[in-house]
Amino acid sequence: MRAVDTNAVVRLLARDDAAQAERVDDYIEGGAWVSHLVLAESIWVFDKVYGAGRAQLVGALTGLLGHDRLSLEDPSTVRAALEHFKSHPKVSFSDCLILEIARKAGHTPLGTFDKALGKIEGARAL
Repeated sequence: MRAVDTNAVVRLLARDDAAQAERVDDYIEGGAWVSHLVLAESIWVFDKVYGAGRAQLVGALTGLLGHDRLSLEDPSTVRAALEHFKSHPKVSFSDCLILEIARKAGHTPLGTFDKALGKIEGARAL
């Protein structure tokens, strides 16, 4: 299966360049894989560069999880991270994903100086 990088996923989310969005659509026609790193970077760009609000970020993540041509790396981990992201408004999606990747690997607690992240089960504020 093919893979896509951050700027391709951002084009899918933002749809701000019609020609590039169409090229990505054509590229993923037969399916494409999205790694955790690409997903985290894409959500960061959509947030920081495009100014997407939290509801838009949740919608983007939900859409990517349900996309008929994209396969996310370990979608159950992404879903768990999304649930934390939805219920902990002071925690970034990247931090939620880091926690869930650590949990899935059996490496908790996750030590952090992030006070908000440290309040989520499986994390420990240092």
